[in-house]
Amino acid sequence: MHSFPQPALALVAEMAKAAEADPARAMAFQGAPGCNGHRAAMEYDPQCLPLPCFSFEDALDAVKEGRAARAIIPIENSQHGRVADIHFLLPESGLYITGEHFLRISHALMGLPREDGSVGPFAAAYSHPQALGQSRHYLRERGIVPMAYADTAGAAAFVREQGDYEACAIAPAIAAELYGLKIVETEVEDAADNTTRFVVLANKPLDPAELDDGPAMTTLVFEVRNVPAALYKAMGGFATNGVNMTKLESYQKGASFAATMFFTDIIGAPGDPAVDLALEELAFHSKHLRLLGSYRQARPRG
Repeated sequence: MHSFPQPALALVAEMAKAAEADPARAMAFQGAPGCNGHRAAMEYDPQCLPLPCFSFEDALDAVKEGRAARAIIPIENSQHGRVADIHFLLPESGLYITGEHFLRISHALMGLPREDGSVGPFAAAYSHPQALGQSRHYLRERGIVPMAYADTAGAAAFVREQGDYEACAIAPAIAAELYGLKIVETEVEDAADNTTRFVVLANKPLDPAELDDGPAMTTLVFEVRNVPAALYKAMGGFATNGVNMTKLESYQKGASFAATMFFTDIIGAPGDPAVDLALEELAFHSKHLRLLGSYRQARPRG
């Protein structure tokens, strides 16, 4: 908790105390109060008790240790792509995906007001690397240097703590209210349809039988055998069985650069004969296969 800037500590302590009293309702997220993870938790389950955690690892550990029943973690953004390291963290965590949520992202530029109420001009903008990437054209056009911080709302608290009038933060508008900053401009993201996909994680997977009331998704990771055309053969089972694959991303495992892992989303869940046959064929051509969870499919808001 003490890794958060001073202006955020009281809020973090208050929310952590509430979560500790009722961990079954607690939902861990990465960042200070007011960040997009906080927003996602409250949108996904308005009755949850949001638990701020300084890092993604801390949020996952909160679930593994029983301090929170669930965690909500961003995995990709429509404008800036994959959230760094998340493909390593999810398989290694031992947790299971039990839901997904699409959050419309709107960034505000905010700074510390002077006694006369004036704000800026700014030399540097602090925020999470994803938010900086989503606003890179805006910042470049104004000659503001992007400075990475652990999360968006934490960056707002940091600007407040530093007392630097030439520093600003890119964060959700609520962060300005929480940390005493003044909003200079809203919607500074470069794309109007800027959306982040979050996944909800828990210690136990959902039973696929519970998902028969609507479209389901299954997320998995696998490593194909080191033989010619292994990936082509592994993918064949999805094509021949009519299973739609909506995502296939590769990432390196280890320093040899010889072992490639694949992170995959498919529509459907085990128990569907087509999905079962496709996964059986994938397992035959793979050295390693792990299902990260099946869950109800969500849709981005238009």
